[in-house]
Amino acid sequence: MADKKLDTKKADSKKAAKKSKKPNVFARIIKYLSACKGELKKISWPTVSQTTRNFGIVIAVIIVMSAFIFALDQGLYALLGLVMETSA
Repeated sequence: MADKKLDTKKADSKKAAKKSKKPNVFARIIKYLSACKGELKKISWPTVSQTTRNFGIVIAVIIVMSAFIFALDQGLYALLGLVMETSA
């Protein structure tokens, strides 16, 4: 009876050790790269016209925001000049 329990414990420990063993590093790298390739196929890439339009929108927003920040900076600088003249 004791021998039977010992044999089952050894078999269970061997199964657990076998399950916990990872595949070698090259097999894991190949598996990772093939998963990446599969994910890249799922991406819907934008067309040239969509990219050009989005680029134009980004440039326009940059120009508008830079003009706004420039105007705000000049206005605050002028306001500071008035405050400094008044206090002197």
